[in-house]
Amino acid sequence: MNKLLYILFFSVLAVKAQTPLSSSEATALKKQVQEQAQKTQTMTVDFVQLKHMDFLSNDIETSGNLSFKKPNLVKWQYLKPFRYSVLFKDQTLYIDDDGKKSDVNLSSNKLFGQLNNLIVNSITGDLFQEQDFEITYFKVADGSEVVFIPKDSKLKKYLSQFHIFFSAQAYVSQVKLVEPSGDYTSILFSNRTVNKPIADAVFTH
Repeated sequence: MNKLLYILFFSVLAVKAQTPLSSSEATALKKQVQEQAQKTQTMTVDFVQLKHMDFLSNDIETSGNLSFKKPNLVKWQYLKPFRYSVLFKDQTLYIDDDGKKSDVNLSSNKLFGQLNNLIVNSITGDLFQEQDFEITYFKVADGSEVVFIPKDSKLKKYLSQFHIFFSAQAYVSQVKLVEPSGDYTSILFSNRTVNKPIADAVFTH
């Protein structure tokens, strides 16, 4: 489970000057993100992921690619330094650890169900549920940053807060997930391709 939680999430930590968005600016950002997400039927994107742990002198780096197809097919494929894939499909999480396969029923596992929702919602733009999170909005040099603090006590045991960075075009460019210990997992997305056909075979298990 720790390995899965480690590789599920993402973003590169960057030092950015923060300026709070006004209420009207936050509303405009939400609208832009949601409109962009509605246009996105498929997406592939490369990522570099870092795991920062205070007791390590260097962050642990992995890289790979992500594939998304509406309504809710998501596949994370880790290629370096190991091969590992995670596929969310039909309320099931399918794991392929270099040929060793397993699965988790998301409908009976609340934690993994919440994690799946975070992943899908970060791509589809349906993120701004204030009943689930305390949300604050900031302007940064190359776009916007939104900080989410979970209200669910069980989720907060694994995730104290997460930060999503949006580009000026309202795509998710970075995400940072912070654990209660202060350690964090981070990723930077690049080489994004939107609304190009993705073979069904990509999402087989």
